[in-house]
This record gives sequence, C-alpha cells and structure tokens, in this order.
Amino acid sequence: MFGPKRYCIVVVGAQWGDEGKGKIVDVLAERADLVVRYQGGANAGHTVVIGDDEFILHQIPSGILHPETRCIIGNGVVLDPETLVQEMDDLAARGVDVAGRLTVSDRAHLVLPYHKLLDAASERRQKIGTTGRGIGPAYEDKIGRRGVRAGDLRSMDRLREQLEVGVARVNGQLELMGVEERASSADHVALLERLAPRLVPMLADTGLATFVALNEGQRVLLEGAQGAQLDVDHGTYPFVTSSNTTAGGAAVGAGIGPSKIDAVLGVVKAYTTRVGNGPLPTEADDAESETLRRLGEEFGATTGRPRRCGWFDGVVVRYAARVNGLTDLAVTKLDVLDTLPRLRVCVGYKLDGDVIEEMPSDAETLEQAHPVYEWLDGWRQPTTDCRRMADLPPQARAYLDRIQDLVGVPITYVSVGTRRDQIIGPQ
Repeated sequence: MFGPKRYCIVVVGAQWGDEGKGKIVDVLAERADLVVRYQGGANAGHTVVIGDDEFILHQIPSGILHPETRCIIGNGVVLDPETLVQEMDDLAARGVDVAGRLTVSDRAHLVLPYHKLLDAASERRQKIGTTGRGIGPAYEDKIGRRGVRAGDLRSMDRLREQLEVGVARVNGQLELMGVEERASSADHVALLERLAPRLVPMLADTGLATFVALNEGQRVLLEGAQGAQLDVDHGTYPFVTSSNTTAGGAAVGAGIGPSKIDAVLGVVKAYTTRVGNGPLPTEADDAESETLRRLGEEFGATTGRPRRCGWFDGVVVRYAARVNGLTDLAVTKLDVLDTLPRLRVCVGYKLDGDVIEEMPSDAETLEQAHPVYEWLDGWRQPTTDCRRMADLPPQARAYLDRIQDLVGVPITYVSVGTRRDQIIGPQ
C-alpha cells in the first residue's frame, strides 16, 4: 500500500465494526513510521495475534506492537485515562515498551466515571446496544462545549472546578432519570491526580506532529475504530456510535487537512457481523448464524457479547466504498468459510416489490428490506497456508472476484487466519 505516491493511508471498517482492522493495521504498520488513532474510544477492541500471543488493544494504536513505530492517540478520540494507563502497564508486562513511542493529543477529550454512569442509565432506556464505556456521553459533552480535555490535566486547580461542575450536572441528570447512584467529585479529582503524572508527559499537539512527519516524507497510517455503518451521520442511525467512523473523520480526528490523505483501505469480513441492536439485512437464520459464530469465534473483543452473523452484503460495502472513497479493499476471515459447501452473497434488497441496489437512509426502512442473494460454490479446502492469490482454490478466487465486482474496489489484502503471517498481500 505504501509507495512513492502513498505516504498517508487511512484504514476504515466498511461494515459494522469487528472487521479485523487490528490485524490489517498491524501488517501495514511494519512499513509505517507513525500510526494515528483518530476517533472512538475504549469501546474498540483491535485484536492482533503474533505467534502464540494475542494482544487486544482498546485505545493504543495497533502499530505499538512494532518496536520502531511511533503511535499517536489523536484529538478525535475520547480517551479513558484509567484504562489507557492500565493498557500501557499490561503491554509493559508483556515486553512491549511504549515509553517515548506513544503520544496523546492534548485536545483529546476525557471519558470520566460519570460518563459511564450516564451511559448505563441511557442504555437501559434507549437499548441502542452500547458497550457502556461512556463514549456517547463524553462526545455529548465535547459537542456541548463542556468537556474535559487531556490538556486540562496540566492545571489541577482549574480541573477541580471543572469536575465539580460536571459532577453536579451529571448527578442532576441521574436524578431526573430515576437513578439512585451518584458521582463523587472527590473521587474524580483523586483519580485524575493519580493519573496526571503518567499522562501529562505524553501530551502534545499531535496534529502538528503528524503534519511534520508527512512533510518529512514519513509514512503515516491513520487507524479508525468501529465501521462505516456505525458512523453517526452515515450509519444505521440511531443504532450508531457517537463519532464519524468514515474516512472523512480521519483528517479531523488526526488534525491534518484532507489533501494529505493518499489512499483509503476498507476492511471487510468475508461475511457480515454486528454487535448490538439495529438492522442487519443479511442476518442468517439461527442454525447458519451459529455455524458462522462458531467457525469465526464471533464474540466481541471488548464486551465478550456474541456477534450477530450473516452473509456478505454487497449493498452495505458498496455504500461504504462511496462514503469513504475507498481505493483498496482488505477481506478478512476468508478461512472461516473454508468448510461451507455453498455461500450466499447479497446483491440487492427487495423493498415494496422493487429491487434496490442502494442503502436506504433510515434504519426502519432498512429493517423492512429483504436481501436478494446469489449463490456461489464453496471450496471446501483449507486456505490458511495460502500466501498468494494464485494459491487459493478456484472457488475462493471466484468468491473474491464477485465481491470485488459488487463493491467496485480492488482487493489488495486477503486474511486467511488470525496470525500476523496469514495474509495475502500485494505481489
């Protein structure tokens, strides 16, 4: 992917998240000088398998597993400071030193314990299917111009006043919602006083650092969380996350101009999954869904919740290609389909007697849409040892060709296993 005219690459999910972005970022990070996480928070779970070791990263970019790669948590992220410190300590205990390699934007907003209280209370009412990590309320405070930013950790006197106001406001909201639990300003102050010495030395103007790196000809990878269908503007609203997960959010969340981006790599599974509520047009019946869940070990890396499973949806990914401006596609978990005799691919939706080929703009209409399927033959042989497209069984190549035709974007990477080396890339 990186080359003479490709110095800045965005990696986005092109379905409902959990597409395997962590592994793809890990593969690309080997050639990157800098990896920037640009949105989301600790609700993400990027899994990377190196040999017999599995790493699940929630806020730190996946590039941290390459010892020469520098990493940034950008201004578009809502940062849980407590879990970040825990994540750093966990990595250090496993021999991954982040010292001097991880920088945090002083403009990133903090997720505080009172955000998690609000998130849990709101979820009981709305049942969106959030992770309960406080992401939505933190973004609400950011947009409402009442948030606490990482840079505020530099002045604890001012921060105490901010926390008192924030706690009082949240406790009032909790009372109106009929929730008995209350936040404590003293507990919030004590927490941030304990964490500030660890975090303040890591703070910087990360947009400037990214800009300088690109101007010096360094290779920069912008890493997103979730997927295009969870974008707050372009996803299946209201069953979405609270940030822009699409490629347009990468420039904003990293602090650079869009003209700096050279390519956008969309990551998709060879089938479809979703965690939580909301429409999933190609959701399989119970038996087929359980088969895919078992073969793909489809349980959330952050929540452990079983994922809803279904067939590849060409309408969804073609839409993602349009709203992200995808230049390349990475297909993951092809090996999960190795034993299946026949496969379905959705090529359109039937709605009110008509066949449509574009995503409806509202979730209620999408719930009423019925997938139009094509059947393809399975290959019924292992693909886990394949390292070139030519090594794949003919039926597997035909399956990928059909995906490429439906989406209109060339497939550059194919993952055929969980390990770092189980990848087919540019020849």
